[in-house]
Amino acid sequence: MKKIRLILMSLVAALLVGCGTTSTVPITGRKQKLMVSDQQVLSLSNQQYQQYMQTAKASTDKKNTEMVRRVGQKLATAVTNYLNANGLSNEVANYQWEFNLVQDKQVNAFCMPGGKIVVYEGLLPVTQDETSLAIVLGHEVAHAVAKHSAEQMSTQIKQQYGAQALSILMAGAGVSTDLQSIAGTVFGLGAQGASAKYSRNHESEADHLGIIFAAMAGYNPDAAVAFWQRMSAATGGGSTSWLSTHPSDATRIKQIQEWLPEAHTYYNNSKGATVPTATKQGTTPVKTIHIKSK
Repeated sequence: MKKIRLILMSLVAALLVGCGTTSTVPITGRKQKLMVSDQQVLSLSNQQYQQYMQTAKASTDKKNTEMVRRVGQKLATAVTNYLNANGLSNEVANYQWEFNLVQDKQVNAFCMPGGKIVVYEGLLPVTQDETSLAIVLGHEVAHAVAKHSAEQMSTQIKQQYGAQALSILMAGAGVSTDLQSIAGTVFGLGAQGASAKYSRNHESEADHLGIIFAAMAGYNPDAAVAFWQRMSAATGGGSTSWLSTHPSDATRIKQIQEWLPEAHTYYNNSKGATVPTATKQGTTPVKTIHIKSK
């Protein structure tokens, strides 16, 4: 009986490994195994986001609300141009970008799959200016573009559900109760606040992509170092939920400094209204495509 059980478990493991699709993260070129479809993730994301927005209070500060949306739209446009220029036009349809500022004193921000981004008013005294806000929003946009939520959900399916995951995956685009439960854990939304739960590796990748996306949108990536130093001071070195799984302050600053030369390539190109492209993902851009300004 024990031998039969081991055989069955081996078969389930093999099936789980074989299921799903392999995706490549833009810029970094990292490969990821996704066991949930874009349609499933976006459906769940929209449900969670709508529920959250029903309880959240929109900011009454018109100037700051417009700033959040203006900076966010610049980032969304830059990312869209990059995806289109690098043969990833099929990914653009997955994003319906939306940027909101809500009344909350927490030093926090989050992004749902599909591009629904929320900034808490408590974050703005730390960002202080548009450039640092772009660093934060670039980080959040990166979570969506790198499909970190889908990857986290895929990990939970493999770890928690085993054979049951097969029935979930074979159910097609329908959203099962089990998958909703997993999404609730990953997205972490609730009436008292929100905090997407990502791994430390995902947070580092979002830092990397985030400064590049900000640079693409015309914001100086050098601002990232000073901003994260202010963030560390404001949150007591990572005491908030938003920073709980991030790299240590020293590690984060060191990594960002190592990525700055790459980010400056995109920043310099943005001054001439250009979009960097690469011969393959994960390499330094070798040519540019010129985009006419509107």
